[in-house]
Amino acid sequence: MMRATGQLAVDRAIAELRRGGLIAIRAGRDLDRLAVVAGSEMATRQLMGQMSAIAGSEPRLVLTRNRAALLGSGTDAPAVSVALAGSLDVEAVLDLSDPTRAAAIPAGLTTLPEREDTPAAAAVRLVKLARLLPSALVASAHGISAATMTAWARERALLIVEAGEIDRYAETSAHRLIQAAAAKVPLADAELCELIAFRPMDGGTEHVAIRIGEPKPDAEPVLIRIHSACLTGDLLGSLRCDCGDQLRGAIREIAAAGGGILLYLAQEGRDIGLINKLRAYSLQDLGADTVDANISLGFDDDERVYFPAAEMLRQLGVARVRLMTNNPSKIDQLAACGVEVTERVPHVFESNRHNERYLATKAARSGHMI
Repeated sequence: MMRATGQLAVDRAIAELRRGGLIAIRAGRDLDRLAVVAGSEMATRQLMGQMSAIAGSEPRLVLTRNRAALLGSGTDAPAVSVALAGSLDVEAVLDLSDPTRAAAIPAGLTTLPEREDTPAAAAVRLVKLARLLPSALVASAHGISAATMTAWARERALLIVEAGEIDRYAETSAHRLIQAAAAKVPLADAELCELIAFRPMDGGTEHVAIRIGEPKPDAEPVLIRIHSACLTGDLLGSLRCDCGDQLRGAIREIAAAGGGILLYLAQEGRDIGLINKLRAYSLQDLGADTVDANISLGFDDDERVYFPAAEMLRQLGVARVRLMTNNPSKIDQLAACGVEVTERVPHVFESNRHNERYLATKAARSGHMI
């Protein structure tokens, strides 16, 4: 067994799931419940057979509440296990996990709610962190006591992750951000700029702070913009969103104000990742709006958290900000992280025929002030 503790175990588990491997999760007040877990979109016949052989039970598919509701299972439980009248084969797993496959719901489908404190529910939270589709294959390992789990896992070369560490991961990993490098980089709309790269210790993509002009955090609230990375909008000029306009507009406005900071966070697609964002786009092409597309995939409307933003500001010596945003959730989340937001600065741009529905949905369903 790869022995790791705490957040390091979650780091390694995320990497293992993304490469199509297996990990084990233990959960419960006595930490005596154990399950073998894989990301459902990585399912193969060999992988499912391996799970059965290791755990001694057949793997079941576990979905988020949002995804299960679209399959006809309404519940308040955070996760739902799915069973079929026949065997759960690879095609059924992929069809039930991924709405972009546009497959019919298999016959004989039954569901079972999973409590928050089960390994199954923790498995779904972990695959979300891995930015895979938010569904997992879970095979319960019975009859293994807490005292023998370590030896059992070592014999099977399995990494064990505790559910509590998964739940603490987002906040704890933000506190492990390290300022790795900084350089003066003049930009087209703001020549006096410094880019400061923050390396996450989980091995993920760096976050970047763009310090523009000469902000004075000791004297006054700093004008800031928190911008989630958008490959399609920021780099390629996509017309499906307003991200590119917001990014370049914020740089111009901060420069014109004399100084401030733009935080460029590695949170593609409201933190569901690029691949899942493209899946959501394909569902939007079939008629879903941006909220329903994310929910159909099994995610929440917005998966972002702002612990990294708050930690970056702390390391930059900024405690009070004027926040450039149309999203009131950012104000609330920053405040919960200990950042004082003294003012909301509107940040609105003209729509085009490709993104007008997207912007209207953000206002009507996500509470954006547009």
